[in-house]
Amino acid sequence: MIRDEETLQALVDTVARFVRERLVPLEHQVAETDQIPPDVVQDMREMGLFGLTIPEAHGGLGLTMEEEVRVLLELGQTSPAFRSVIGTTVGIGSQGIVFDGTPEQQAKWLPKLASGEMIASFALTEPGAGSDAASLRTTAIKDGDHYVVNGSKRYITNAPQAGLFTLMARTDPANKGAGGVSAFIVDAKSPGISLGLVDRKMGQRGAHTCDVIFENVRVPAANLIGGKEGQGFRMAMRVLDKGRIHIAAICVGVAKRLLRDSLAYAAERQQFGQAIGDFQLVQAMLADSQTEIYAAECMVLDAARRRDSGRPVSTEAACCKLFASEMCGRVADRAVQIFGGAGYMAEYGIERFYRDVRLFRLYEGTSQILQLVIGRNLMREQRG
Repeated sequence: MIRDEETLQALVDTVARFVRERLVPLEHQVAETDQIPPDVVQDMREMGLFGLTIPEAHGGLGLTMEEEVRVLLELGQTSPAFRSVIGTTVGIGSQGIVFDGTPEQQAKWLPKLASGEMIASFALTEPGAGSDAASLRTTAIKDGDHYVVNGSKRYITNAPQAGLFTLMARTDPANKGAGGVSAFIVDAKSPGISLGLVDRKMGQRGAHTCDVIFENVRVPAANLIGGKEGQGFRMAMRVLDKGRIHIAAICVGVAKRLLRDSLAYAAERQQFGQAIGDFQLVQAMLADSQTEIYAAECMVLDAARRRDSGRPVSTEAACCKLFASEMCGRVADRAVQIFGGAGYMAEYGIERFYRDVRLFRLYEGTSQILQLVIGRNLMREQRG
């Protein structure tokens, strides 16, 4: 499904160089300041990174899933906070509009997202609705040619910078399940929207999340995605299937970086008169990491190709994200072990990655939820 290998390789090489020359040198600064430098964000705009997955007709690059994965394998080889700058716009924030938006909605919003003029956030999680997304309580009640939205969303990535929210809200209060949920495009400047304090997190400094509160926010009925009520949960699940392959690719990229740093340290660090990488028990940790990275990369590329061919990938996407996120955690743990005491110290950056990657096993489907998805899908297929 790669449309033009030469053009894609030029993009991949450009991203790899950008990561190596611009982003890696800024990792400590971002960790200290909790801010991505504005000139870096502007560079990302000029490179077209905000429009990776938005159709060319709307100003994006329109990458296939496999092409997106190839780019992410490179972009992942630095602090995950850099990926988060574009992540919600490239993924869960925009893809509902790409999948199900009306032509008018796509023409109005997608060009602004593709250029990076506007950042999109995905407003699904609530204080009482996370893994159980169908239980959300935020309401959108029809009032003439508007919907009136009330409720709170939690842990919303990029909310402080967002220009629009892809919002999941209950349009049918009588329907307590998934069928009562609809999806909306909400201008972040709408009266009645307020933001909570930026969350203090274990890791991923520079990537900001916070609560988003909606108090009698009037949203034009024209912003109901697809123009139909009750389609929001189905859309969210399709978006998350794609997002899980995206996150799995980032996990592989980060793990590759961690292994590369571990190898460099193991070849240089001397103990007992020789490099620690010459000791078999250290080699075993390196070998286990390489094996798992290779397995995860193969899984991600296979799932991406399946999706590009039009086949269902709910199970495969869940498998990818489950395995790759857990794998990344194990590689990070081994990296700390290989670095020894130095791995526990902030100056080497390994402990930062160790904290950063812990989030991969939580967002866009915890490992346990993914196990349930996989198991449920297998039983459904078995029963026909």
